[in-house]
Amino acid sequence: MVKEKLIILKEAEITNNCPECFNQDMKLTFYQKHLFGRLYHRTTATVTHQIKCNKCQSIIYPVKWTEDIERIFEYYQKMVSPEKASIKFTALFYILILSPFIIAGILYYLFQSGIISI
Repeated sequence: MVKEKLIILKEAEITNNCPECFNQDMKLTFYQKHLFGRLYHRTTATVTHQIKCNKCQSIIYPVKWTEDIERIFEYYQKMVSPEKASIKFTALFYILILSPFIIAGILYYLFQSGIISI
């Protein structure tokens, strides 16, 4: 089963007014999606974001953004540099791929040397 994990790329404290409680203490966070399986570790190109108020703990969705929040978001979005989308295979993958070839090689050697016969 593949596990999905969001890795933090950048966090920024912003001082815009919260649309819920009008406090000036919010956090903007950018995440990149990573998939972890038994055979591979995949980094996707998907980058998500979240703005959260530190006082009322509410998540500020884009519908409630003011023009100031949009400007700050666009500024920080340009600064985010996500990892390149890639796939890395685990040791288990290589063991499963190479083991049939190794077994076939050993059996071929044993047949040629006369230790095993059909």
